[in-house]
Amino acid sequence: MAKQQQKTDILGSIQKARAGQKRNFVQTVDLSINLKSIDFAKTENRFTANVILPHGRGKAGRVLVLADSMAPEARKVEGIDVLVKQDLLKLDKESGKHLADYDLLLAEASLMAEVGKRLGPVLAPRGKMPRPFPAGADLKTLVASASKTLVISPKTPLIHAVVGKEDMEDHKIEENVRAILDALEKNLPKGKQQLGSVYVKLTMGPSIRVV
Repeated sequence: MAKQQQKTDILGSIQKARAGQKRNFVQTVDLSINLKSIDFAKTENRFTANVILPHGRGKAGRVLVLADSMAPEARKVEGIDVLVKQDLLKLDKESGKHLADYDLLLAEASLMAEVGKRLGPVLAPRGKMPRPFPAGADLKTLVASASKTLVISPKTPLIHAVVGKEDMEDHKIEENVRAILDALEKNLPKGKQQLGSVYVKLTMGPSIRVV
């Protein structure tokens, strides 16, 4: 019964989030989760969960690949933008703010230290840190798979995730949210007891509380 009530609340919250002012672009649907009673400084509390979103994040959005040795291969993939290492090294948290506008970011593993140092402060709070990939990866397949996979590896009690776009059906967004909450319940040491507040919002809209 409690699970059914939470499902209803998710759906209702998504509908309330839609009630705000319409924009002249398709907004993303963002999820924010506050965990409670957990200290990620303790190794035993850390985890990584790869969550398959049942309905992806909606229509294909803007994809950016940060590449070094893989730059030539990345440029062959249609529909993505490429940022090479020398351009990455020119960025900081101010000049790199625009990268948060991308729907999906991937980075060659060898660049992740620089990405974290230069762009972490602006990308991490929005759940937009790039996903690392090894040299030699099949980028076309990787982009297709990554668009439906959410990697949750919290370092703080606050989790942000993009769960869809406003042109998706409500029930599909709700099922994406449920997949994330279910994954957290399975991975948190005390399960759903450590799920605090949960909010959904559109890009330019107010946060609507789910739980």
